[in-house]
Amino acid sequence: MFCDELNLNNDIYTIENKSFEPYIDKNELKNIVNITANNIYNYYKNIVSEEEPLIIIGVLNGSFIFLADLVKKLKLKCEIHFIKVSSYEGTETTGKITNILGLTRNITNQHVLIVEDIIDTGLTIVNLIKEFKTHNPKNLHICTMLFKKEKYTENIPIDFIGKTIPDKFVIGYGLDYNHFGRNLDIIYKLIE
Repeated sequence: MFCDELNLNNDIYTIENKSFEPYIDKNELKNIVNITANNIYNYYKNIVSEEEPLIIIGVLNGSFIFLADLVKKLKLKCEIHFIKVSSYEGTETTGKITNILGLTRNITNQHVLIVEDIIDTGLTIVNLIKEFKTHNPKNLHICTMLFKKEKYTENIPIDFIGKTIPDKFVIGYGLDYNHFGRNLDIIYKLIE
């Protein structure tokens, strides 16, 4: 069995040979979403319009739950699209980006917001920014639910950060370990 059920006695969640404990609860996640949505709204409210909507691009697979909750709180004219990239195997980044599902929306001269689940080294976001800039968007910004500042090695600013966390491996609320745990409604951290 790859994925064990949640042990309700001590809230430990086990996947394969890894155990995880609660880290960010539902209330904190709700606050992260609300504050991030408010920050995005305040930035874009006088920029986007009916003629120039915000093009939100979620990075799959991890961003799907955060993005769904986030856009429900945004009172802006927006389109939602997805791309799929990967740089993880198990709990470690591979250092290589695999573009699996590419950009299908024309973003030339558009307001674009990339939404990530988590940014650690910054390798994925640097590659995305480089690729997206070749399409000449009007502006391009980055939003992430979680940000590992101490692990971040790039100098591209992250415009909207839900929460800065230490360099801990986390799952739940869209984040996974070997494809398991995305469906958890809170975020767990690896017990080391």
